[in-house]
Amino acid sequence: MSTSASTVASTRTAEQYCTFWVADLYFGVAVDEVQEVLRHQPMTPVPRADEAVTGLINLRGQIVTAVDLRKRLRLPARPEGQVPMNVIVRSRGEVVSLLVDDIGDVIDTAGVDAQPAPSNMPRDVQDVVREVRPLPDAILLVLDADRAVDVATTPYNTGGTP
Repeated sequence: MSTSASTVASTRTAEQYCTFWVADLYFGVAVDEVQEVLRHQPMTPVPRADEAVTGLINLRGQIVTAVDLRKRLRLPARPEGQVPMNVIVRSRGEVVSLLVDDIGDVIDTAGVDAQPAPSNMPRDVQDVVREVRPLPDAILLVLDADRAVDVATTPYNTGGTP
């Protein structure tokens, strides 16, 4: 490979991720998709919302939907007494909070080749993982924020005809 091709490949893989844990899974979201990270915030429940939509938070006057990634990915419930943290992301022009178990660091994956999500990964997790980056001490699951905030909704049926 020529030097210029090597530089292009290196630039393509040089990405920074805001990392966090959900259950025992180590996720990362591209830093340019993250607005901020917050401790647990009080939430207002949303009647008839999908179970993954835990509620709404007031972020300095802006109402933000909070999606619990444990519920969204059909992972075991968070242990009693453990409060989630908020990773505030921008998705399709809106701001959404992803509720996670713990926050990691911002990491740079320069020089780490992206791999496809393994086929033995649970289907709900595969659906939101853009790629996998093997690191020396962990496997980073790169989250697609747009797909992560998509929650299934059951339309309210009034019994009438549309």
